[in-house]
Amino acid sequence: MIPAVLYAVPAFLLLIVVEALSYRFAPDDDERGYELRDTTTSLSMGAGSQLIGFPWKLLTVGAYAALWTVAPVHLSPTSVWTWVLLFFADDLAYYWFHRTHHEVRLFWAGHVVHHSSRFFNLSTALRQSWTPMTSLPFWLGLALLGIPPWMIFLQQSISLLYQFFLHTERVDRLPRPIEWIFNTPSHHRVHHGANAEYLDRNYGGILIVWDRLFGTFEPERATVRYGLTKNIASYNPLRVATHEYAAIWADLRSARCWRHRLGYLFGRPGWQPLTPAVPPAPAVTR
Repeated sequence: MIPAVLYAVPAFLLLIVVEALSYRFAPDDDERGYELRDTTTSLSMGAGSQLIGFPWKLLTVGAYAALWTVAPVHLSPTSVWTWVLLFFADDLAYYWFHRTHHEVRLFWAGHVVHHSSRFFNLSTALRQSWTPMTSLPFWLGLALLGIPPWMIFLQQSISLLYQFFLHTERVDRLPRPIEWIFNTPSHHRVHHGANAEYLDRNYGGILIVWDRLFGTFEPERATVRYGLTKNIASYNPLRVATHEYAAIWADLRSARCWRHRLGYLFGRPGWQPLTPAVPPAPAVTR
């Protein structure tokens, strides 16, 4: 089974070239544009993600198929309501997949790859994780609902295709009704921001309504500073893919107890053990 997104790769590359040329002929001082080493890293991360992800997809097909087989009902792919249910269920699954990968450090270690660029352009969309196995649990419920596995994969591809176009500074805010319901380049610029007010916001895939419902929405106001709160000074794809796992390993080795080890693995990124309060020195009497 070949992921549908692979068929769109030539179009992705063409659009990246077009966007890069647009900066050459219509520059904007408020936009970062492209940087050759950064873009090369993003493309390398995307290629590696597809190579690693293909055999994992085969295992995922088996998991979805097994759950679909034992589902109480099998929904018809010819029913428009099955497609409506799939659209909303997939987008909600993506929201919680995305949010969990920001709020749990072990998952963040893979997803941090996507946020490691200090540029924001269409090539950034291809800067993907090399550890796709952490996504599996979030879509298993759709198979148990009776949605055929091929439909789940197709809707995931549609969502990824949509999100490719979110990674651009060339599109300003869209009309208000669209901005209120759908994820847009403006909303996604916020998501990639390292500004304190933009951290862990706007997790939506196609829709932004989940962020509004669950309190994680933030509009674009201040100029976005892209990248990580602590950026890595490397364009090496292997370093980009593994640096947070290496940091977790170093923290685990230095941990003094299992509670601290679990905190380093499953706490929020940046979690640190509480430092015991130092009791005040006793008063000296003379």
